[in-house]
Amino acid sequence: MRINVTQSFLPPIEEYQQYLLKIWDNKWLTNNGPLLLELEDKLKEYLNTENLLFVGNGTIALQIAIKAMELKGEIITTPFSYCATTTSILWENCQPVFVDINASDSNINVNLIEEAITEKTTAIMATHVYGLPCDVERIEEIANKYNLRVIYDAAHAFGVKYKNKSLLDYGDVSTCSFHATKVFHTIEGGCIISKDAALHEKMLLYRSFGHLGDEYFSVGINGKNSEFHAAMGLANLPHLSEIIEGRKQVFNGYDAQLDFDKMYRPRFESEDFEYNYAYYPVVLKDEATTLQVIEALNKENIYPRRYFYPSLNKLPYLTDQASCPVSEEISLKVISLPLHPELEPEVVTKVSEIINQYA
Repeated sequence: MRINVTQSFLPPIEEYQQYLLKIWDNKWLTNNGPLLLELEDKLKEYLNTENLLFVGNGTIALQIAIKAMELKGEIITTPFSYCATTTSILWENCQPVFVDINASDSNINVNLIEEAITEKTTAIMATHVYGLPCDVERIEEIANKYNLRVIYDAAHAFGVKYKNKSLLDYGDVSTCSFHATKVFHTIEGGCIISKDAALHEKMLLYRSFGHLGDEYFSVGINGKNSEFHAAMGLANLPHLSEIIEGRKQVFNGYDAQLDFDKMYRPRFESEDFEYNYAYYPVVLKDEATTLQVIEALNKENIYPRRYFYPSLNKLPYLTDQASCPVSEEISLKVISLPLHPELEPEVVTKVSEIINQYA
């Protein structure tokens, strides 16, 4: 059996079918139907937020946020993230300005942000990498000092709490991905959260072509999602605590068996932090070792992922490939290990033994 880096959680099929019957009964398939509105309400309750939009995916969430805040010029961002963070900036005709990361947690190095700010800078877009919190207090301080907007790509952070509130509660806007590979998923999907009610209403219009019924207010795009995706979210959400607990058990299994004299994993050390166990990354000593470990695991039909690779400042379609040495080095040495609630302890042991042997 092939063991991938993740396996999507599926609720009992009967629970999903209950929602499908509602779709068949009311014949409402998309265009912000009753299940979508119900999911938005339940997500707002879970996250304790007033303004949340369920959208088609995590990338369109970023694009809508950039457009709605009318960002121009330069956006300071991280080179260590999925490519959507960078490409959403480019797609909205802004310029990504990369700031290197911390080796300890793989998040943007806040001590380097101020020197990257110019008269063209309009925002900071940071990623909570692996669901580990950025230095949100320092980023807020810098943003206030220079009158910048803050967007958090919180694709990995659903279910994470920092200082007793959702990590998605920080910044002017936080976006999340509900892709099938995520801790909480709707097969495809995402959300946008903002504390600014006026901005929320603007993004609501942008999500649906800029109109409500026959009244047209602004430009817009199709960022909507369907009743079928909302149904999966409604079926999955009640299982979230057991999903996270199952992931925690696998996570702790790796912690107990890996030899950290040969490697390290990114960490966030705080008593005010509740994790969702989204990923289990390990950083090995060099790229040659990393490739050797991957090859050895693949021979056992185990497929980790080089997550993230490459460092985004080295994407071939960028005109300005600024130097980010920490991100560039870590991207060559990091792999994310298989992690999902149904992963057997024997597999965790086998993965750990292989990595310890070749690391």
